[in-house]
Amino acid sequence: MYHIIRDLLFRLDAETSHELSLDLLGAAERLHLLGLFTSSVPSAPVNVMGLTFDNPVGMAAGLDKNGDYFNALGAMGFGFVEIGTITPRPQPGNPQPRLFRIPEAQAIINRMGFNNKGVDHLVEQVKNRRYKGVLGINIGKNATTPVENAVDDYLMCFRKVYEHADYITVNISSPNTPGLRNLQFGDSLSQLLAPLKKEQAVLQQVTGRYVPIAVKIAPDMDESEIHQVAGVLLQEGMDGVIATNTTITRVGVEEYENGSETGGLSGLPVRDKSTYVIKTLSSCLGGKLPIIGVGGIFDGASAADKIRAGASLVQIYSGFIYEGPSLIGRAAAGIASYHKGL
Repeated sequence: MYHIIRDLLFRLDAETSHELSLDLLGAAERLHLLGLFTSSVPSAPVNVMGLTFDNPVGMAAGLDKNGDYFNALGAMGFGFVEIGTITPRPQPGNPQPRLFRIPEAQAIINRMGFNNKGVDHLVEQVKNRRYKGVLGINIGKNATTPVENAVDDYLMCFRKVYEHADYITVNISSPNTPGLRNLQFGDSLSQLLAPLKKEQAVLQQVTGRYVPIAVKIAPDMDESEIHQVAGVLLQEGMDGVIATNTTITRVGVEEYENGSETGGLSGLPVRDKSTYVIKTLSSCLGGKLPIIGVGGIFDGASAADKIRAGASLVQIYSGFIYEGPSLIGRAAAGIASYHKGL
């Protein structure tokens, strides 16, 4: 049934079908009709970052930027849902068109540019939480905020979402906000993460709860850069790392319509790049920091590959668009089969 609905939605432009799909999903959840489109995902609890996840398959940030649909997404069987990226002030993002499907390669290119309704809107939505699973909130900076002042934006979002998040993701890897990826390296990364770690300690005292911090990184790094990032994450006491965001390369989509569009490429073409980063990170971190693996997961085998490379959890996005809700269960089953074979 999903593929029939998908084929109809794919006749619309990508952003229109994206918004319509979420509206339909939200309506189905409110009317208690989601069971018609989903199947139950067996519980397979895993403890990561001090949190218990009912299963290791999550929804990546970017699908529900404003926290408007996470209750519906959670009801589909995800072990965790990550919402955002959110910024301190509402912003429109980049001009349309800015979202492009490449069905021949099972890929998506986006240059959305952190379009969102602002952190205050998201917090109000999260106050209406019905979803009982783990909820992550992904934070970023406004496009008009100079990179040298980025920490102010991150701190503002961090403070506002802390009470409502189970974990917070620091997004420094989107290719669609100028200069953002420069924050991934050396002193720039330390100068961003150290104040957030300090604020985490302050808010823990105030609220009586510890909310882990994960950092989302890009796939477009060589081995030495991955080693450098891993060292800073350990040095600054981060709780997890999400690998990876979208890629700026176009390998595997060059010959297709929309393959040359500017933005971040996700889906099947990023699978091997993200798995390489996970494997290299795992070697650097030596089990001291958990990894959440993202990128090109379209079935149980590719989900298991991320775990085999060193991830503790996985997230899906483009695969969910192309394959639908059944991918959640298939990914979870693939991971379970891998663990049984150890």
